[in-house]
Amino acid sequence: MAHPKKLNFEEILLENKTQIYRICKIYAKSPLEPKDLFQETVYELWKSFNSFQGKSDIKTWIYRITLNICIRSKEKSDRKNHLISSLDSIQITPADAPIDHEKQEKYDALLSCISKLEESNKQITILYLEKLPYKEIAKITGISENHVAVKMKRIRKILLECITKKLD
Repeated sequence: MAHPKKLNFEEILLENKTQIYRICKIYAKSPLEPKDLFQETVYELWKSFNSFQGKSDIKTWIYRITLNICIRSKEKSDRKNHLISSLDSIQITPADAPIDHEKQEKYDALLSCISKLEESNKQITILYLEKLPYKEIAKITGISENHVAVKMKRIRKILLECITKKLD
């Protein structure tokens, strides 16, 4: 692994910003929150960049920090007892953008079902959807590669049942 001093933070951020944002979007409660989570994650990555020792792949390190920021934010939000009304129902779509309602319905069903998973299963699912191999997911989550495979088999079944109910 290259030592972080030899790595360029801006290049690493450019290479990984899409994945970071997707994770933030999954954990977001409102349409505006993914940007806040993304900014907070980038800030934490920047703050911690010099302490990265290269013992794992830089992407593993980025996923860990991103998931930790999103989970911490979700926990803070849950503790606030929802005193502020949610803006979840507001969706901003450009008027000229064609909407594929069927595709959007499937996407919304998937997000809804993922949000109902236990936290550890949600993390594994998000990383799987990022197309990470089980070996990398195991490193990020701290469980064995075999355990990831077993959990993914169960998660797929849970998600299929959930999505089927939502789309019927």
